Amino acid sequence: MSNTSMSENKFYVTTPIYYVTAKPHLGSLYSTLLADVAARWNKLRGKRVFFLTGTDEHGQKVAQAAEQAGKTPKEFVDSFIDAYQTAWHKYELDYDYFIRTTDPEHVKAVQQWLTQLIAKGDIYKSHYTGWYCTSCETFVSDKESETPLSNGQGPACPSCGRVTHAVSEETYFFKLSSYQDALLKFYAQHPDFITPKERLNEVISFVQSGLKDLSISRTTVTWGIPFPNDAAHVAYVWADALNNYITAIGYGQPGKEELFNSWWPADLQILGKDIVRFHAVYWPAFLMASGLSLPKKLLVHGWIKMDKQKMSKSLGNVVDPIDLYNKYGAEPVRYYLMRKMSITHDSDFTIQDLEQTITSDLANDLGNLLNRMVSLADKHGVMEVPQHKIWSETALALRDECFNTIQEYEQFMQDCLYHMALARLWKFVNSVNAYFHAAQPWKMVGNDRDAFMEVISATCHSLRAVAILAWPVMPHKMEEMLGSLGHTFTMQDIIENLELEIWNEHFMLKKIPTLFEKPEPEITSVTQEVLAALEAAAEAPATPAVPDVVIDDVMKMHLLVGTIEQCEEVPKSDKLYKMQVNFGASGMRQILSGIRKHFTPDELIGKQAVFVFNLKPRMMLGLESQGMMLLAEDAEGKLTMTTVARAVPNGTRLR
Repeated sequence: MSNTSMSENKFYVTTPIYYVTAKPHLGSLYSTLLADVAARWNKLRGKRVFFLTGTDEHGQKVAQAAEQAGKTPKEFVDSFIDAYQTAWHKYELDYDYFIRTTDPEHVKAVQQWLTQLIAKGDIYKSHYTGWYCTSCETFVSDKESETPLSNGQGPACPSCGRVTHAVSEETYFFKLSSYQDALLKFYAQHPDFITPKERLNEVISFVQSGLKDLSISRTTVTWGIPFPNDAAHVAYVWADALNNYITAIGYGQPGKEELFNSWWPADLQILGKDIVRFHAVYWPAFLMASGLSLPKKLLVHGWIKMDKQKMSKSLGNVVDPIDLYNKYGAEPVRYYLMRKMSITHDSDFTIQDLEQTITSDLANDLGNLLNRMVSLADKHGVMEVPQHKIWSETALALRDECFNTIQEYEQFMQDCLYHMALARLWKFVNSVNAYFHAAQPWKMVGNDRDAFMEVISATCHSLRAVAILAWPVMPHKMEEMLGSLGHTFTMQDIIENLELEIWNEHFMLKKIPTLFEKPEPEITSVTQEVLAALEAAAEAPATPAVPDVVIDDVMKMHLLVGTIEQCEEVPKSDKLYKMQVNFGASGMRQILSGIRKHFTPDELIGKQAVFVFNLKPRMMLGLESQGMMLLAEDAEGKLTMTTVARAVPNGTRLR
């Protein structure tokens, strides 16, 4: 295979490299997970993939942290590597290379790069006086430092808000100003260079305001890559760190030219929004000066927030990924981060939302569907599901929805909108649930065996498609699900084959352990107080006055008919049931209701009832209730379900 054809069929993805001043947190896991999902997705598309991650180990901040810990800088950074590699292994992050900026090959390549640019005249020695942020390892420009802080120290860093410090020293400069026009031309010619687009607009505005030459060495810091032929200087950390993306694949290393040419340029570089300028301005300018191609796309994700604040080690509000792994396992957390953290915006993280998502999406929507289907087939002795030849209209409609899902999911994945891809996939999962329930195959098996087998086969085909599409996010769980369908996961242009498939597969079903366990909610003093308040409210006498409402108020309320698929007692409560309600095309909802003293689960499961569908979700005993069941109460306080005179499709709205 020629280098040209090899480069066309490759996918090179990178993460930012992480400062080793502490163990990895949820934000660094998220960046790396995005890269892992992108890498796995492109493997499904038949591409050669190289996935790079690693650690940024030089700079003043690292040296200061090492001194405080009573270690040499090298001892200090070495102490964190195992924590990163262990966490990435536990979360199934299948990287190809873990680079460290203290690696000898990287150090030599950076020195060679500096030598070339000095010889070219793009790097020169002069003197720098200005403000420097140690936390961000960045120099603050004049236009960003117009308003010094009142305490006489430097201005607040525009990135992290910390105090900057005056720096005055001899330094080497990179001629960043020489590349202003070339950068603006590149942005104009490549409007999709940055996702989301608003980040590109911010970068263009910054460059248009005028670029000044960039200081790329320090004399007051010793922990860094020594400048070639000038031991008094070490390379500015960003001139060092950014080059990891090329040194990891052979740049500047004799005998690795072909390897480098086969992978560069990067197809996707993933980073947080706080380091956009370094990657979208400095890095392209460095590459232009080096005569190298620029990356094809930068994926800039928002911050994960806790209590409306950016999650960061320095703010002390980080979530330890290992704690989440120990409690929930890797793949439920992987799914939650990819499903609920928006690429284009900041996203809030809560344990309650994580647990609710695991319960509703994974345990109820997907895991329960697989279990119901396989258990039903096993009960009636039909674990072998042959090819189905002639499909009914309802099955064909499901097949069409499956094809539409594949096409739309693929487009979202190609656009790196992973949260939207999973939202679309789960819309299909809900459609499969609605199809299975509406068909009621448990009633068919005795009098229409062929119709029964069609429902099982259509459900199997649908679940197979879901498993393949969701494999980049939950590889092991989806391989388990495929195994339950009698299929082995393979990597043979699988997305292309899925698109061409005409639902002619043969399945050999197998019962497996529960695919996803529902988290056990923690009962806290707060939730106990909430429960007490709810129960007190339920026992309070009714207010005799009935307020008038207008028709607009009535029209705002969506009253939908749904079937209660599951009903469980809520621990620590003698009143609450937790129900999973099927609303057809509107999906499954978890609804809590204080009716335990009036009904047994058997009296509720399989029954249709009326629910307030658009009621704002509320937390009860650590569980989210996503609607309200309507009931009638007689003079003696006995409750009766509100329902419809005859069965109607789930999701039907009352008028």
